[in-house]
Amino acid sequence: MKKGIHPENYRLVAFKDMSNDDVFITKSTVETKETITHEGVEYPVYKMEISRTSHPFYTGKSKLIDTAGRIDKFKNKYAKFSK
Repeated sequence: MKKGIHPENYRLVAFKDMSNDDVFITKSTVETKETITHEGVEYPVYKMEISRTSHPFYTGKSKLIDTAGRIDKFKNKYAKFSK
């Protein structure tokens, strides 16, 4: 392996799925500012909107996540064009 090209700051990081509050721990170099206590140990936390535990491809369930009200915003914007 080439020397000097791999990151040095690998550490255990908690990844938290915000849609279902699932947390999993893995090694990463991702930059974080917050921490979380998981099973009595404090880890830096990276918050995600979707992960393997909530993605429709992996769960087999189709669900609509409209966190910003985009559908209502679209309908209100184009309501004047409906007949």
